Amino acid sequence: MKRLVLTEKPSVAREIARVLNCNTKGKGYFEGQQYVVTWALGHLVTLAEPEDYDQKYKQWRLEDLPMIPPHMKLKIIRQSSHQFAAVKLLMQRSDFGELVIATDAGREGELVARWIMALANWKKPYKRLWISSQTDAAIREGFANLKPGAAYDNLFDAAACRAEADWLIGLNVTRALTCKFNAQLTAGRVQTPTLAMIVQREKEIKEFVPVDYWTLRADFGDYFGDWRAPGGSGRVFDHARAEEIAAKVRDQSGTIVEVKTEGKSEPPPLAYDLTELQRDANRRHGWSAQKTLEVLQVLYERHKLVTYPRTDARYITADIVPTLPARLRSMGVGPYAQLVAPLLQKSLSPTRRFVDDSKVSDHHAIIPTEQPLQIGSLTAEERNLYDLIARRFVAVLSPAYTYDQTTLVTEVKGERFYSRGRVVKNMGWRAVTASTADREEKEEEALPEQALAQQQKGAVKKVGSCKVSKKQTKPPGRYTEATLLTAMESPGKLIEDEELREAVKQGGLGTPATRAEIIEKLIGHFYVERNGKELVPTAKGIQLVDLVAPDLKTPELTARWEQSLAGIAKGKESKVKFLAAIRQHAEELVKGVRLDSTTVYHPDNVSKTKCPACGKFMLLVNGKRGKMLICPDRECGHRQPVDEGRFGGFKSSERDSRINQKLIAQYSDQDVIGSNLGELLQAALTKSDSAKKPEHR
Repeated sequence: MKRLVLTEKPSVAREIARVLNCNTKGKGYFEGQQYVVTWALGHLVTLAEPEDYDQKYKQWRLEDLPMIPPHMKLKIIRQSSHQFAAVKLLMQRSDFGELVIATDAGREGELVARWIMALANWKKPYKRLWISSQTDAAIREGFANLKPGAAYDNLFDAAACRAEADWLIGLNVTRALTCKFNAQLTAGRVQTPTLAMIVQREKEIKEFVPVDYWTLRADFGDYFGDWRAPGGSGRVFDHARAEEIAAKVRDQSGTIVEVKTEGKSEPPPLAYDLTELQRDANRRHGWSAQKTLEVLQVLYERHKLVTYPRTDARYITADIVPTLPARLRSMGVGPYAQLVAPLLQKSLSPTRRFVDDSKVSDHHAIIPTEQPLQIGSLTAEERNLYDLIARRFVAVLSPAYTYDQTTLVTEVKGERFYSRGRVVKNMGWRAVTASTADREEKEEEALPEQALAQQQKGAVKKVGSCKVSKKQTKPPGRYTEATLLTAMESPGKLIEDEELREAVKQGGLGTPATRAEIIEKLIGHFYVERNGKELVPTAKGIQLVDLVAPDLKTPELTARWEQSLAGIAKGKESKVKFLAAIRQHAEELVKGVRLDSTTVYHPDNVSKTKCPACGKFMLLVNGKRGKMLICPDRECGHRQPVDEGRFGGFKSSERDSRINQKLIAQYSDQDVIGSNLGELLQAALTKSDSAKKPEHR
């Protein structure tokens, strides 16, 4: 009997088929003597839409809420129904004795496969391929060590609970807000608290009142010293007091009262997980989190140069250690040849800072594979991202950065001035890459480093000058994608409950795989705008945070969910109890919106242009491709670029408006769970005119 292999993407199917010698191409599959490899297109099956339960839900009415189906149904995604049909046809063949689930090895990948199996009515045995890289060797080893499919039943239960909970909470609250305030508003248990953090930061910035302060620096000839108060602060908030200190020490002699030299050691940074890599790519190259993930996916799937991208681990397991020399040799070409040479000349003995089985759940850290590096085959962006991963990998295996740090204290007329310098003993890992810490803003109170010549305690020093500098306290900075990813990963400081704080520390807001999507969703819904690297909330986003229930805009909800989902994945919690609580919570949230009689939503971006479809004044927003006008009426949904009513290169017309209305009805529910409505509308318009020559300016 043959085995049927189900992958998540055509590109992965193609590579697995090649390794398994499946060389005959069929409609939606590759076939060989022992295996047939087919694929999904991401999700082929999704949760049914509200109107699939009751036709009354086609109309959005507050009185019809909440929508609480007794049992959640599945449906085929219409756009990819042709591929589902191909997969289902294969699953009905009698020559297959077993199915191999080869979708992405994670919670969502398990969901993709199990939902397809459910609707295709697969009843035969199944096993699981669980690998962390797409190299030929990893694929062969994975198929030689397939896992029992039932071992991942709890993981599937957790994934299904997450999806159903997002449906019940997201769609109900979204419809309630939209109907209540007649505006296109969405909410979700990850999206909303993330937006709330951005809005809260903007509030802190606007309410911040700068305060003047002064610092003093004395010149001792061959070094300088910064004044510090007895408590350690270098700030003086009284100008007269600062000038008094400066006048007191100018042209006076002081004495070195302390010379302290300490040996310091900085261990290598941890290896990359997805979130840390996205942070670094944003800092170094200004990339969005989504762009980093897209480029990383190409390095993983097409070039096979890096391991599984969507990981939250920064460690490797002990079984990976014997493969480290092969990985170093494979990447040791071009600019990396000299970096890996010293490591290959000795026996590698990585510490628990890199090797720790207890800190790896599904997949280990992102590191290079044994695939030989061919730099010429990479684009500039792929080279830039691979360079970060390669250098971090070498850095983790390199010795610590060591130096001697000397601190001088020079006392003049009772005032103390501090100086600091360092002498490097071993560059260690810093010879390979700069640390993340170097790129973070340094504390203002930190002493600056300087070159210090040999100094003796008791030496007398003359103050040549003492400069008084005026400064101001600064507000917190706006979030960039790098700092927002950090906040999403560790929002625990916003949670008072210690147990929940620990739970959210393990999971954070969203997952490494979904955080980029959440940020793009906030921008796509016009809640947040990019201003250079900064993320700035719009008036719509600020108002939305005021409209939603308090528990939906704090990380506690996600913390509780993640705590329960982790328990379900481990078989320690009941999925039935979890979903019962979610249903009750959805009812409470809708009731809260319905009974709210005080909150009002006021769009402040109303233009003077009337919607050509319904006549309402349109809203001016910043879209991905420039400024756009969108109709505030959800049932109309017309939108157009600002430039004279053209939409994506095509003239707007009544036909476009009819398509808009139809698509609003079709996709409004999906919009809250990941689709960008504007892109769907534009894609549909483009498709409808595919037979016509587009009119360009």
